[in-house]
Amino acid sequence: MTFPIKQNKYQCHIDKLVSLIGSFIAIAAIIFTSRDLFALQSLPMIVASMGASAVLLFAVPQGKLSQPRALIGGHSIAAIVGVTCAQGVADPLIAAALAVSVAIILMQYCDCVHPPGGATALTAVVGGQEILELGYIYVFIPVLLNIFVILVIALLFNNLFSWRRYPVKT
Repeated sequence: MTFPIKQNKYQCHIDKLVSLIGSFIAIAAIIFTSRDLFALQSLPMIVASMGASAVLLFAVPQGKLSQPRALIGGHSIAAIVGVTCAQGVADPLIAAALAVSVAIILMQYCDCVHPPGGATALTAVVGGQEILELGYIYVFIPVLLNIFVILVIALLFNNLFSWRRYPVKT
């Protein structure tokens, strides 16, 4: 049986500050990477669900839903399902609901549930014409590119601190 490390009265504030800094660096890196690679006027290549992933990876890095398998698998499955529904279901309302629902069940069966994946699937359907025109490229750019950036930063940043280990060995 393991016992949590007793934190002094300042440790919880320090940990919150570390979460703030880590998430800031990760989201800024995603924005700069996407902007520089694609010379974007707007930022459609930045998947908003990465903000939710940042919450998990930097505020709860030890959580099962934050681990690399969940991050990579959840977003990837969701992106594929979202594009498939966007292309295969004529009614966008039905396509959106189906994309999120099918993504959830596939993440469950693949043991890689990552709640922000639901938004990744939804974005593939309702993200606008630019996203729809990408088709399955959406899976690679922006989704896998965004995943790569946030994962590398989570691995490097979280492990700078002795009380934060990422990923957690299961």
